[in-house]
Amino acid sequence: MNIHEYQGKEVLRQYGVNVPRGKVAFTVDEAVEAAKELGTSVVVVKAQIHAGGRGKAGGVKVAKNLDEVRTYAEDILGKVLVTHQTGPEGKEVKRLLIEEGCDIKKEYYVGVVVDRGTGRVVLMASEEGGTEIEEVAEHSPEKIFKEVVDPAVGLLMFQARRLAYAINIPNELVNKAVKFMMSLYQAFVEKDCSIAEINPLVVTGSGDVMALDAKINFDSNALYRHKDIVELRDLAEEDEKEIQASKFDLSYISLDGNIGCMVNGAGLAMATMDIIKYYGGEPANFLDVGGGATTEKVTEAFKIILSDQQVKGIFVNIFGGIMKCDIIANGVVEAAKQVSLDRPLVVRLEGTNVDLGKKILNESGLNIVAADSMSDGAQKIVALVK
Repeated sequence: MNIHEYQGKEVLRQYGVNVPRGKVAFTVDEAVEAAKELGTSVVVVKAQIHAGGRGKAGGVKVAKNLDEVRTYAEDILGKVLVTHQTGPEGKEVKRLLIEEGCDIKKEYYVGVVVDRGTGRVVLMASEEGGTEIEEVAEHSPEKIFKEVVDPAVGLLMFQARRLAYAINIPNELVNKAVKFMMSLYQAFVEKDCSIAEINPLVVTGSGDVMALDAKINFDSNALYRHKDIVELRDLAEEDEKEIQASKFDLSYISLDGNIGCMVNGAGLAMATMDIIKYYGGEPANFLDVGGGATTEKVTEAFKIILSDQQVKGIFVNIFGGIMKCDIIANGVVEAAKQVSLDRPLVVRLEGTNVDLGKKILNESGLNIVAADSMSDGAQKIVALVK
């Protein structure tokens, strides 16, 4: 789950991470009023969307008086920002962060992530702040320093200190940088984050070490422990189909293709998308109905796929282990009847109750193309869509 920058900074503030003063604004008048309350000579007007690259897209402006705050707020609110993370369709700006300006002496990068390879939390830092870390990794990988955290003891102060020296934090500010990193790590662990990225971390003229930006994502599997975080969810920033899927505990991600996929198991779902690509097709989604799905759940999954107007055909690929093929078949038939299926449907069933599942589909009266294998099914749906 993603949250906005201003929300992330409020979470970090609870852990003693130094962040600039700021207020959220939903209207131009609120933006001007927030700037008045801050009372600083320089105010930054920042678009709040769930995507990076806002500055390059014109979503971050520095205002030196209230008239400029009003002008920038009018310009940014309601604007569709297109960044490298939004895709060509962009995202509409519906809220702003009005923040005090700071005297920036130097920008750095600090991030806490989970390294899937080692299964450990890693604290990363670089003196190439303000640049996407992917660009630094590509062009100057030697400027990225890492500390792997032992889960038994957590991040140790000497590790944070070693990173601070590695990225050339001024000697007199190393202790503040260490405190910053320790607090950031604590927030990451206690709030079950999947990423906590500060880019840039800045050193100011007055000797502060501060998070000028904050990108925090949370592990959705742990949200039941954090009702305060769930309340920060902005549904307007999410795909409607993904929101609907989350209500039924379905793992769904919308993609750009035209072949809808319904599969059980994340690994099989990935393999299904791969084989569709292999035979020249484009998957429209990742959809894992899970091992314990009910007919209702499968019906809803099918309806979510069909709600995507880009979908020109559907491939159902089920290997029944825990999930029984007859439940999938009943769900497909029920959903197809409810939404008046008018697109090609290829179904490959294998495993528990496969004969019963095939019987249900054959007797449904629906125009279903049966597949003998995953490869056969992928070729058939690609041909039908083309």
